[in-house]
Amino acid sequence: MTETRTIDQSSAVLEVHTGVAGRSARLGHRLVLAPGTWRADIGVDGDQPVSIAVTVDARSLEVVSGEGGLTPLSAPERTVATANAQRSLKTKTNPAIEYRSTSVAASENGFRVQGELTICGAVRSCDFALVYEEAEPAPVLATAVPVRQSDFGIKPFSLMMGTLQVADEVTVIARATV
Repeated sequence: MTETRTIDQSSAVLEVHTGVAGRSARLGHRLVLAPGTWRADIGVDGDQPVSIAVTVDARSLEVVSGEGGLTPLSAPERTVATANAQRSLKTKTNPAIEYRSTSVAASENGFRVQGELTICGAVRSCDFALVYEEAEPAPVLATAVPVRQSDFGIKPFSLMMGTLQVADEVTVIARATV
């Protein structure tokens, strides 16, 4: 019998880590964005996950930190970077980012997940490893999934006539205690 377990921002971590690119990359900040509202519904048969469905409110994404750059990332810069990210994601017309698994299979140290990711209305295949990590007070399941913005029709944000830009590939990090 399959039961559904739900996790969200109150019990797990979901982050997007960006990089910088361009001739002036050393001037830019590597940002961490986190959604304020998201949920993952995991279909479980016994102790084995059989399906994963994640919905992120893209409008709730905000820059929570930044590293690098010539100076530390200030609060006003965080606000501007958040607005730029939401504009790049076209959150007014595409308020949700969704992931739906098509298969979940046990692997040596966790699970192999295959499915489809929807961003800005574009649907692309997205497969990743979900691995067990030892942690206190309990083990966690974690993943780091590279996502190319251009695959979803997103033009990475840029400044200074394109010499400083957000790298096309971002990494989505998720961690949940099990």
